[in-house]
Amino acid sequence: MLVPSCRKAVVVWIALSSGILRAAQDRNPFAGDPRAAKAGEYEFRINCALCHGLGARGGGRGPDLTRAQKKFAHSDVEMFQIISNGIAGTAMPANGTNGQGVGMTDEEIWQIITYIRSQEVKTKATSVGDAAHGKSLFYGDANCSLCHMINGKGGRFGPELTSVGGARTPAAIIDSVRHPSHRLAWGLTEATKEFPQEYETVTAVTADGKEIKGVTLNEDSFSVQIMDQSEKIHLLRKDRLRSFHESRESAMPQYGTDVLSDKDLNDIVAFLISVGAK
Repeated sequence: MLVPSCRKAVVVWIALSSGILRAAQDRNPFAGDPRAAKAGEYEFRINCALCHGLGARGGGRGPDLTRAQKKFAHSDVEMFQIISNGIAGTAMPANGTNGQGVGMTDEEIWQIITYIRSQEVKTKATSVGDAAHGKSLFYGDANCSLCHMINGKGGRFGPELTSVGGARTPAAIIDSVRHPSHRLAWGLTEATKEFPQEYETVTAVTADGKEIKGVTLNEDSFSVQIMDQSEKIHLLRKDRLRSFHESRESAMPQYGTDVLSDKDLNDIVAFLISVGAK
């Protein structure tokens, strides 16, 4: 049995401990600590870099986290909640559920946040090109809108691009235009694909010899749903197909400098960034 003085000491200790825990939840306990940032870099490489790229500069799937202004998080606490719980309706999974790395402790999450903060570029990014001209190219001579949609305007055959400029670096966007098949890797889980669908080309030949070429919308063991380039959707039973072939070659043509100059491509990227920033 505790004497009154001991009971008082225990109560004080519990109160202090609870206060420390609440403080850790209200702020980053490692803010500005270079050793924590170094530890966070290691954890980031294991758990985050697959989508967000080395140096947190963005990858094919995840946004550039070196930007001081972030879409979903402004404070360290908000960032902690996102890393812990994920973002519903996006490719951002909850801690420990993405099949990459392992579940992280609260301390490791705070260290990752400290690392991200150490990588942030405080100055406003300069435009890579003329956004107004890029918009005219996107909906005009470059024919981007035939397959891609922005804010409900454009085609459905390719990925929707409204937010791509706010999520990916200019270099990643340029690479996807110059080398569209680059990121169509096999074996990626749904959460780590570049887009919700892989957008790899599939070719089906029906029993009567009709060839259907497009991208897969849905597929299971018995059927496949394909959208062709005219945006017509075909629901096919696999046991009735003469052949079915998947290719890692993107349906998007490769835009070399002979088709789209560096200046025009930079203008299109500037347009996508201006839209994504909103």
